[in-house]
Amino acid sequence: MPVTNRKIEKIFYPIGEVAKMFNVNTSLIRFWEKEFDIIKPRKNKKGNRLFTKSDIDNFRVIFHLVKERGYTLEGAKKKLRENKDDTLQTVEIVKSLNKIKDFLLDIKEEL
Repeated sequence: MPVTNRKIEKIFYPIGEVAKMFNVNTSLIRFWEKEFDIIKPRKNKKGNRLFTKSDIDNFRVIFHLVKERGYTLEGAKKKLRENKDDTLQTVEIVKSLNKIKDFLLDIKEEL
């Protein structure tokens, strides 16, 4: 029976990896954790924060609102309370468009 190559995803991500994903300091991750109630990392016995895929998706939404769209923290909280589904959809669209852009830039480089 052939071995299938499946992408293995982690269940939990340490704070350092999350900070690298968004190219921010770990202190900002901890700050947003306190400011936004949608982020609830688990903590191990040592007290280290362990973030799930859901937490990272929530960070992506917050990052999009605050860093890319220029919302204040209060504005981002209000937007998430009022239109969370619409905001999630917008973030996914932006993510897809960025992937397409990167793909097209790679093709341009090869030509």
